[in-house]
Amino acid sequence: MAPLLATIEHAVKKPVWDCRMCGQCVLHSTGFTCPMTCPKTLRNGPCGGVREDGSCEVDPSMTCVWLKAYGRARRLPGHLGDGVDELRPPVDNRLQGTSSWVNLATGRDRALPDGWRAAAEAAEATGAAEAAPTGPAAVEVPR
Repeated sequence: MAPLLATIEHAVKKPVWDCRMCGQCVLHSTGFTCPMTCPKTLRNGPCGGVREDGSCEVDPSMTCVWLKAYGRARRLPGHLGDGVDELRPPVDNRLQGTSSWVNLATGRDRALPDGWRAAAEAAEATGAAEAAPTGPAAVEVPR
């Protein structure tokens, strides 16, 4: 059943959002822009190499994926764009090619690697979680 769902999911999401089937879809929190289309596959904001004109340092022919994400998130109605500054765990490459729909339903996409779990618990215990920045909010996004 899961392979069938993965096939259907890819057929729906690839033409609309250029889905790369990472198995941990975050379109809902990135302005419906797939961060896996970034040549560096960055999931938590732009790298330091975004060019002055907003193009990607790796592929200057494309606009930085994260500039697109911030711009799109700003235009979403209500609170739909609020998640763009959330810190996302690193991609679990073991989920590549699996259905994010199945992984979401089973909780498999939210399983944190041991190092992240320990860091999150330590930050929570010290109160650092509230003081830590949650995203690259200072990035200037073209309108």
